[in-house]
Amino acid sequence: MTEDQAGGPAAPRRVLVVDDSRAQRRILGSYLRQWGYAVEEAASGGEAIGICHRDLPDLVVSDWMMPGMSGPEFCRAIRGMKSESYVYFILLTSKSGKEEVALGLDDGADDFLTKPVNSAELRARMAAGTRILDMEQQLLARNRLVRATLDELQALYDSLDSDLVEAKKLQQSLLSERYRDLGPAEVSLALHSSGHVGGDLVGMFPISDTHVGLYGLDVSGHGISSALMTARLAGYLSATVPEHNLALQEVAPGRFAARPPAETVARLNHVFLSDLETEHYFTIALADVDLATGRVILTQAGHPHPAVQRADGSVEFVGQGGLPVGLIEEARFDQIEFTLAPGDRLLIHSDGITECAAPDGTMLDDTGLAAIMVHLRQTRGPAFLESLMWKLSDHAGEARFTDDISAVLLELRPMPRPG
Repeated sequence: MTEDQAGGPAAPRRVLVVDDSRAQRRILGSYLRQWGYAVEEAASGGEAIGICHRDLPDLVVSDWMMPGMSGPEFCRAIRGMKSESYVYFILLTSKSGKEEVALGLDDGADDFLTKPVNSAELRARMAAGTRILDMEQQLLARNRLVRATLDELQALYDSLDSDLVEAKKLQQSLLSERYRDLGPAEVSLALHSSGHVGGDLVGMFPISDTHVGLYGLDVSGHGISSALMTARLAGYLSATVPEHNLALQEVAPGRFAARPPAETVARLNHVFLSDLETEHYFTIALADVDLATGRVILTQAGHPHPAVQRADGSVEFVGQGGLPVGLIEEARFDQIEFTLAPGDRLLIHSDGITECAAPDGTMLDDTGLAAIMVHLRQTRGPAFLESLMWKLSDHAGEARFTDDISAVLLELRPMPRPG
């Protein structure tokens, strides 16, 4: 006797004995009941079919030669019935030729017993069939558990996917403006995550009527934790709450001036290491731009070298590299100064652009970015950033972007031509 899945005694296995000989049915039934099986009898294949339609047995012991429907025909009929559980079928036969045995196997029989039936052999064959059915029952139970687990995981995945879609919307909302006309200059921004959410962020914040702050940053890693960190950092460089912006200092009630970018990055480094318990670090390029003179003060902390494209189309890369933020408490950050002339533009971009790989593994690199910028020198504003994405897609071929892609583009308007 086996135990069911709850640990209690299982119901006895049901056996259907099919034979046109009443005496043979009684002999077989007597043996099987002694061994703990629940036995039902049928005198013909037709009668047995009716019983099976009502309730399929676990095992069948059927004579081969019967009037009307033979044992193999009855076996084929059972195999054609739809059922989740398997019926183990034993044919009783006086036939011993290989061709007859092959025919019975082709019709779906599992085992054979020659007549007259030996009780010990019958018991052994029934035990073998019961073991197979027990294994099938265990497998079905495990499959049901797997299906239930997969259904539960799918529900969790759907819920997580829905949350990530909303998280992506929230992260994109950190980029409150993708274009702003500043009069003497224009600023365009782009943010594309390689997954639902990412660790890149770009932004701008007003400093005064003639000054604007620009930044691009990239938090280490990918996914939710990196995205949460970008949200925290966005607050430290807020465009809407200047008193919370570490890049600004209040010089009079309601009036703010820019801190030197190197000092701002040093403050970010201190806050990151002292207030935030995280294994993450981030790179950043932070610029203070004087729109009246074109003077740019830039600090680069591990971020890719920003690109400057002059009005004649030539491209140069600026910056001194530097350490990422959040690695060393006493890290020092340098800043450089350069001047943009009318018609020049500055591109602060993430490494998702320069490290974009072609199908053969070749990275775009600074040289490839410069070539794209030269090719797109007549394209301006958001159209430039959109065209840049298309060029990156061409470079990557059919491969998906493996890293987030972000950029902020500052373009000084060209000098008006004399009338």
